[in-house]
Amino acid sequence: MNIALVSPYDWLTPGGVNGHVNTLADRLIARGHRVRILAPASEEIDDPRVIRMGRPLSIPASGSMARITLDPRLGREVKQLLTEEQFDIVHIHEPLMPSLPLQVLRHSRNANPSVINVGTFHATKDGGSKLYSYGRLLLKRWFRELDGKIAVSEPAACYVSQYFPGFFNVIPNGVDIARFSNPEIEPIPEFDDGRTNILYVGRAEKRKGLVYLLRAFAMVQARNPETRLLVVGPDSRARRNYRSMVAGGGPANVEFIDNVSDAELPRYHRTAQIFCSPATGHESQGYVLLEAMAASLPVVASNIDGYASVITHATDGLLVRPRDPLALADGLTALVRNADARAAFAVGGRQRVEQYSWPRVTQALVSYYERLTYNHATHKRSLRRPLVAGEPSDRAGSAGP
Repeated sequence: MNIALVSPYDWLTPGGVNGHVNTLADRLIARGHRVRILAPASEEIDDPRVIRMGRPLSIPASGSMARITLDPRLGREVKQLLTEEQFDIVHIHEPLMPSLPLQVLRHSRNANPSVINVGTFHATKDGGSKLYSYGRLLLKRWFRELDGKIAVSEPAACYVSQYFPGFFNVIPNGVDIARFSNPEIEPIPEFDDGRTNILYVGRAEKRKGLVYLLRAFAMVQARNPETRLLVVGPDSRARRNYRSMVAGGGPANVEFIDNVSDAELPRYHRTAQIFCSPATGHESQGYVLLEAMAASLPVVASNIDGYASVITHATDGLLVRPRDPLALADGLTALVRNADARAAFAVGGRQRVEQYSWPRVTQALVSYYERLTYNHATHKRSLRRPLVAGEPSDRAGSAGP
């Protein structure tokens, strides 16, 4: 199959959607498919798989900043590219985001009447979406252009279906289990000193809840002095503020490690004994939890919809009240003091994460592409076939996803 994977986000800015698209492209290519990635970028991209489509701007979205393109010339470029490439499958991630996904949906059918348009919805947002709410009437036009609709989790499906009802096939983001479970991964020597290390991985945005973890850790350390908090994530102004807060009288034994590479990240998981994610919302799945589970780390996380779709409380981790430092401290303390519970949750999490392995996710997606293609071809044949007298017509029906 000739497949286009479309991301609305700046390809040169790391993020969950781009990471998913990047790995999916490699997996599909390894199976013999031809794949091109369409995405905006702030500068030229040295990657033969990627076609740069527009320059991104920073736009506030879901408690973060989304770098998307609003280039008014984009439609002409998209139309020309789709006509030249003649894709069999156009798989758009966040298909109703402005403006690259909408331009692709606008022109894909004209470029190739047999194309299959697939959309994956990744996001959830507590309190709803202003984009979907105010733009629903306009966006319905493009939503109807999707032959197949995917959500990465049940919470993501529930979120988008509030505005655009329909069937959503739940296919999660994949995780590279071998990358985190490789027994040859070496811990970080300076932190491999017998202390119990609690690991946080993520940005320092307000919705990630780092402030609650820092408050909780002060209590954890007062109860268990031989503990350490490792805060891994990209450098930012908010992160520097948290660092200053800790230096000015916050808990001891908090280490901020900035800009860790993808290659080095599993070493921090190998160095830790507990993983913690105190996010307050807007999480559709909890990719950082899956990475921790792949590394056989017990998890303490906020009891929010996206995380609860991954973690079963007291089976493969602990879920605690969001925005509650005391509840978070109690959950962490329980695992710091109970090595048997840590081991049991690690085993449960490692078993659970197999459902999110990349081979399994890739096969689910390819099977969905094939099913949609077959349904589309069957429906076209039924429209061309003459009716036999007395035979019921299905021409007004839809093959569906």
